[in-house]
Amino acid sequence: MNDTPGWASPGSAPSDGQEAGVPRPAQPADDSGTPSDSPSKWSKTQPPPGQWSAPSAPGSGPVPPARRPAPNWGGSPGPGPGSGPGGQHPGWGQPPLAAKPGVIPLRPLGVGEILDGAVSTLRAHWRTVLGVTIVVAVISQIGDILVQRYLLPEPVDVDPNASPTEALNQAVDTMQSTLIALAPSLFITIIGTLFTTAVLTVVISRSVLGRSVTLSDAWHEARPRLLQLLGLTLLLPVMGAAIVTVGILPGLLIGSGAGIALTMLGGLASVVVLIWLMVNFSLSSPALMLERQSIVASMRRSAKLVKGTWWRIFGILLLTMLLTFVVSMIIAVPFSLIAMAVDGDGLSGLLSGSGPDFGWPFLIITGIGTVISTSITLPISAGVSVLLYVDQRIRREALDLELARAAGVPGYGSERPGNDAPRG
Repeated sequence: MNDTPGWASPGSAPSDGQEAGVPRPAQPADDSGTPSDSPSKWSKTQPPPGQWSAPSAPGSGPVPPARRPAPNWGGSPGPGPGSGPGGQHPGWGQPPLAAKPGVIPLRPLGVGEILDGAVSTLRAHWRTVLGVTIVVAVISQIGDILVQRYLLPEPVDVDPNASPTEALNQAVDTMQSTLIALAPSLFITIIGTLFTTAVLTVVISRSVLGRSVTLSDAWHEARPRLLQLLGLTLLLPVMGAAIVTVGILPGLLIGSGAGIALTMLGGLASVVVLIWLMVNFSLSSPALMLERQSIVASMRRSAKLVKGTWWRIFGILLLTMLLTFVVSMIIAVPFSLIAMAVDGDGLSGLLSGSGPDFGWPFLIITGIGTVISTSITLPISAGVSVLLYVDQRIRREALDLELARAAGVPGYGSERPGNDAPRG
C-alpha cells in the first residue's frame, strides 16, 4: 500500500482498494474514460523506480559556524514537533532520523534518553561541571560542619510515658527544635544549589547544541539571573512550609485526641498538595534562566508546560530522586562507617545505645563523602530538570527546529519560517 500521499514512483503498484475505473499505469484509458483491453502501449523497458527524498526548503544547508544563530529559548509556539527538514526519510517505510548535534537527539525524548543526556553532559563537560559542583559543595559542607559543631541546639527529650496531649506538645517542641537546627544547613544548601543550578543550566543548554563552554563563560551568562533565581529558590520552600502549616494548624489548635487525627489528616492532605505544586513548578528554574522570565512568569510557564503530562514528569522526577539517593548512599555509607570507626566516641556511643557524641574526625570524613556524592548527583538532577524542560518544549512547541538551526544542522537554514517576529 502506498501510504505516502502525493509521492509514487513510476511503474509502482496501485494502492490497495483502487477502483476498477481508475486507469492503471499498464492500462491507459481510451477516449471513453474506461481502461482499454488492448495490449499495453507502454514501453517494455521501464526506468528503475524513482528514489524519492523529502523536499527541503530552498536555500537550506549548513550554516557557517561563525554565523550560527543562538537558540531562541522564548515561549512562542512553533509549527509542531518533527515538522522540519530534519524529518528526512532515509528510505520509504523507515522512521525519520533525528539530528543529534549534542547529548540528546532533537526529538521527543524517552526516560532513558533524558537520564543518559544528563550523564553525557557530566562526561562531556566534566571540567566545567565538577569545577563548579566541587567548589560549591566544599564551601557548603564547611559551613554545614561549623553549624553542626557550634550552633545546633541540644535535642529535646521526649517522655514515652506522657499523655497524648503532652506527647503532642513534646512532638511539636521537637519539630520546632529540628526545624531550627536544620534552618542554617538548609539555607547553606539552598545558596549552594542556587549557584550550581544557574551555571549547570547554561552548561546543559550548550551541551544540547554540541558546544563547549568554560566555567567563566557559564558564570558570565548565568550571573544576571542570580537574583531572580534566588527569589524563586526561596519562594518555593516558603510556599511549601506555608501549605504544611495551614494543613496541620487546625489540629494543633484543638490539641485533643480529635486534634491529633485532624493534624495527621491535614498533614497528609498538605503533603499531597505540596507534591502536586512542586511538580507543576519543577520547570520554573530552566524557564527563568533560558527564557529570561520573571519569577511569577516562570512559574506560570512551568505549569503550562507540565499541564497534561503531570504523571509522566512526576515519575521521571521520582525515578531521578531514587537514583540519586541510591548513588548518595553507595558513597556516603562507607564514609560514615569509616568515620565512626575513626571517631572512638561516636562508635562506642553508637554500640552502647546512647546518643553518640561525634567529634571533628566524624564530621570531616562524612563531609568528604557528602562532597563526592553531591558532585555526582547534583549535575544529574540539574540535567534531568533542564532536559525535561527541553523535551516538553520539543513536544509542544517544536523547539527541536530552533535548536537544529542554532546548532547549524544541514537542511534547517538560519531563519524560522512563518515566525519571524521577535519574541517577547
